[in-house]
Amino acid sequence: MCFQRLECPQFENPDPVLIPVGYETSISFEGINLDNYEDRVFTIGTELMKNMEEPVRKESGRFYSFNGFSFSYDKSPETSVLFYMKDKRTGNKMDSTLNVTLYNCSVGREDCSLCKYADSKYNCVWCSKQKACVFKKLCSDSQNTECPNPQITNIVPLFGPMKGGISITIHGSNLGIYKEDIKNITVAGEPCIHQAEKYSVSTSVVCEIGRIGPNKSLSGPVEIWVNGGKRGKSRINFTYRDPVPQGVHPTRGPKAGGTNITITGQFLKTSSKEDVQVKVGDVNCAVKEFGEAIVCKTGEYQQEKLPLEKLPVTIHYGKSTTTSVQSAFQYMENPTVSDLQPRESFVCGGRTIVVTGSGFDLIQTAVMRVQGDNSSSVEEAHEKNDTVVQFRSPTVSGSQSQDFRTYIQLDNWVKELKSFKYYANPVFENVTKKVITETSIIIVKGRGFSRAMTAKEAQAFVGDIQYQVNTLQDDKLFLDPPSSKPRQRRDTRPELLDLMIKFGKGEWVIGSVQYEKKNDLSLYIIIPAVIVPMLLIIIISVYCYRRKSQQAEREYEKVKHQLENLEESVRDRCKKEFTDLMIEMEDHTNELSEGRIPFLDYKTYTDRVFFLPSKDGANDVMITGKLDIPQTRRATVSQALNQFSNLLNSKTFLINFIRTLERSHDFNARAKVYFASLLTVALHGKLEYYTDIMRTLLLELMEEYVHSKNPKLMLRRSETVVERMLCNWMSICLYQFLKDTAGEPLYKLFRAIKHQIEKGPVDARVKKAKYTLNDTGLLGDDVEYSVLTLQVLVQGEGPDVTPVKVLSCDTVSQVKEKIIEQVYRNLPYSQRPKVDSVTLEWRPGSTGQILSDLDLTSQKEGRWKRINTLAHYNVRDNATLVLSRVLHTQQNYDQNQENHEERNALLDDDKVFHLVRPQDELDEIKSKRGSIKDKSMTKAITEIYLTRLLSVKGTLQQFVDDFFRSVLCSGAVVPPAVKYFFDFLDEQALKHNNVDEETIHIWKTNSLPLRFWVNILKNPHFIFDVHVSEVVDASLSVIAQTFMDACTKSEHKLSRDSPSNKLLYAKEISTYKKMVDDYYKGIRQMVSVSDQDMNTHLAEVSRSHTDKLNTQVALHQLYQYASKYYDGIIASLDEDPAAQSKQLTLRLQQIAAALENKMTDL
Repeated sequence: MCFQRLECPQFENPDPVLIPVGYETSISFEGINLDNYEDRVFTIGTELMKNMEEPVRKESGRFYSFNGFSFSYDKSPETSVLFYMKDKRTGNKMDSTLNVTLYNCSVGREDCSLCKYADSKYNCVWCSKQKACVFKKLCSDSQNTECPNPQITNIVPLFGPMKGGISITIHGSNLGIYKEDIKNITVAGEPCIHQAEKYSVSTSVVCEIGRIGPNKSLSGPVEIWVNGGKRGKSRINFTYRDPVPQGVHPTRGPKAGGTNITITGQFLKTSSKEDVQVKVGDVNCAVKEFGEAIVCKTGEYQQEKLPLEKLPVTIHYGKSTTTSVQSAFQYMENPTVSDLQPRESFVCGGRTIVVTGSGFDLIQTAVMRVQGDNSSSVEEAHEKNDTVVQFRSPTVSGSQSQDFRTYIQLDNWVKELKSFKYYANPVFENVTKKVITETSIIIVKGRGFSRAMTAKEAQAFVGDIQYQVNTLQDDKLFLDPPSSKPRQRRDTRPELLDLMIKFGKGEWVIGSVQYEKKNDLSLYIIIPAVIVPMLLIIIISVYCYRRKSQQAEREYEKVKHQLENLEESVRDRCKKEFTDLMIEMEDHTNELSEGRIPFLDYKTYTDRVFFLPSKDGANDVMITGKLDIPQTRRATVSQALNQFSNLLNSKTFLINFIRTLERSHDFNARAKVYFASLLTVALHGKLEYYTDIMRTLLLELMEEYVHSKNPKLMLRRSETVVERMLCNWMSICLYQFLKDTAGEPLYKLFRAIKHQIEKGPVDARVKKAKYTLNDTGLLGDDVEYSVLTLQVLVQGEGPDVTPVKVLSCDTVSQVKEKIIEQVYRNLPYSQRPKVDSVTLEWRPGSTGQILSDLDLTSQKEGRWKRINTLAHYNVRDNATLVLSRVLHTQQNYDQNQENHEERNALLDDDKVFHLVRPQDELDEIKSKRGSIKDKSMTKAITEIYLTRLLSVKGTLQQFVDDFFRSVLCSGAVVPPAVKYFFDFLDEQALKHNNVDEETIHIWKTNSLPLRFWVNILKNPHFIFDVHVSEVVDASLSVIAQTFMDACTKSEHKLSRDSPSNKLLYAKEISTYKKMVDDYYKGIRQMVSVSDQDMNTHLAEVSRSHTDKLNTQVALHQLYQYASKYYDGIIASLDEDPAAQSKQLTLRLQQIAAALENKMTDL
């Protein structure tokens, strides 16, 4: 045995390496490390020659040779052959790299020209005796054999237009060796221009025919001349003729295209398919079939306005011939889909889906397609007319947890069915009732039945008889018995019958039952005549008892069904509300698919997250970016601030700076938050350095909490600078994740809440709504209202009207808001006109009336004045209103000022209400008017309206779940910052004995969900350009509180006295808690993010966004803190040896000297 390959005997370097088939070629090679094999005899063989082996001869030195083999191989022109070596005495194979290439001249070189085209290294020659290409030593003929004349075997196409301009392909053999060998080509006596770039050696030549001359024969052979004066002539003729299209069918199709039109006529097959182009008007029509008739698929008509007349269908044959059918095809509007029922299916598929709309008669092909992560399923429509298309939902495969996207494709027109949803197949329990009779009601138990099935659609079979599904609930099916006796479908025990449930294409056999037919009278024997009367009385009594018992049992089942149907109706109401919302949200979903989510740019996002909660709000200097610095001082100030920026990039200085501020008693929590946000902007250009500072301060904070405080309280509040730095760091790192992943479900949730709230009355004064999630914001009265559709005309923006849905109880300002939102829905909120900048005019007749919240017509109730509504003005459904901008001329300004003063005077003189007056005032009035009984009747019982919370919650549930899933799904893309920081917390926890898993969970919750996600969830305007009203904010707060509860480890014990908001999501909390636990576990199992990868990511964020931020303003504001705590900072630096060595004190003093005047200027 050799332990190193270099010491093993080996054979290598064969010569020659090219071996021809059929000729025995001697091969020599080299042997290495054969000192111990001097007297051995070797043999050589190869797997290609099976059991044949040849002896090996020893040559001079370490060289060997053998006579070679006469190989036979015709599967490919070349193949690799590996020889093996054997020790003849032992029979053992030895290491060998004797690899040669075996080639066959005949394969792929069927004629003389192809043979001569072969590479010279193969020594292939055309042997005229054998009429084959062979190795030259296998041919006894002369080596300079000339190739025979060209042979033409086929011409494609056989017909061409009179004007020529099309390509024909000549197939044959010996058609030259090189493209230059083609000297001349004629077709029916007319020259044909050789297209050299399409030439294939010896086998095919392509040329372009020209116009046929006058008085020439229209049909003739193809002739070709090649190098050496050789000529070939076809036996088949090529014919010139002109195509004559005569008709097109069908004559109409949708604007999106995809209609297969058939063109009929004479001589249409007058070229090859590649040379034919069809157009409908100016739109390409892709040729699918080309023959005696032409079939092409129409393209999309991209002009906005459809032509009123039919368009010509034009056929281009090559470069010179064009023919057409005039007024042949008309583009029509695309079909419209108005409804889809039902909107859900089990993954087994087969449920009948009815799509209603219009224009379906134009469609040739209708399919329903479901796209999963790694799979796709298609089902063609089984029934179609002008207004209805019916599909059977496709069966989908793959993981049932993945998201499926469902589309319908009508020819080329594709529509995504956003509201269509797939559910996992139902689960059935084995039937417990084994014996049934003709009166038995079979109850089938399981779960998930009603998610995508109804009693009318479900099918049940006992044996070969179908049972009617009377009632279908989520966990039960009730089957009515048939009148006839069932028989077994399969060849099994005849007394046992399979009970099978069928939902669409899904079939489940859930057990076997036995059928028994009941006898009306249980007489088994004939009783002696003497006791017949007695037995008859007994039998009749038993019979009556049994009839009564059966009747009672049926009555019980009937009542039970009624109760269950009542429960089902409640569920159906929630489901209907949800379905209505999904239908009404369709436009918003389409906007999302077109990329219309109004994301804020990075600067505005950071400004709002960092500084909008500050005491100055939107007027904060960091948001406005305006500093009052004299022109003469700006250059000096800018230079000094750059020096201060360099000083902040000294870790020693910055740590001392922060520690000094946090030791000061007047450096309160608000100041710490603001200081940390300034620091984030100032250091944004070096986020790697910012992260290093944050880690250092976090390690100090961790040591403090672990050893001297309760570790579970760490990161709970922003009580230190570093805690706010962490919040800002998360906001920076998760911005792209918000845009790419979590932003869409959050925006859908916000829109769904807003839409659901605005479906019902909202009190403009007390900020309470009929539909809300927050019990404190619930409108505790029944307000009469109706839904109105207004036709709104915007002055100065054309004659088009926009339909807008409002409520009759809406105030004028609320109506304006809804109109602005609908008319300017394609603009973000910041670019829309504001309510105060527009006026609303109603034109019921020849004169118009300006609508306003308060005017001289406002109704009074004692000291109270009601805000005007549409009902007050008696505005009817389909009324036309004009929205116009307020002009800012001096005259209009004065007039508006007067109106504004008049409105304020009205507000001051009287108390104002919208829908509900405060309760204490009502009680005071009632106490003066009526009895105690009257007072108790007028007192609103808010609790009876709490069921609305449950209804709204059920309607919004999917949107809440989708948002939670997008945030708490470790299986999808997890931002690297989250993995990086969670690993940091895990590493630090291992270093401390008193940090358990619950504490780590709390740290992670405090650092990400509570510090970032709750903030974004409660403030959608931080990431979107939207307006969040108080009523929407109240519902968002309930969801945010639910999110916070889901992230805590402690169990929430609920009772009757618990707040309604807590009870609302009590059932879902356990599911959400599991999602959080799984999310944390999933992140822990992910591949770690290295410091280098994290720094690369942070550097990219810095590079992309730093130049957009108000860095100079942030440095200026930071210096205010350095100036205020100047003495303490100097003292801290003087005590630090590292600071002394870097002369940090001197550098700060120089900066202070440069900026001293600036302080007085400001």
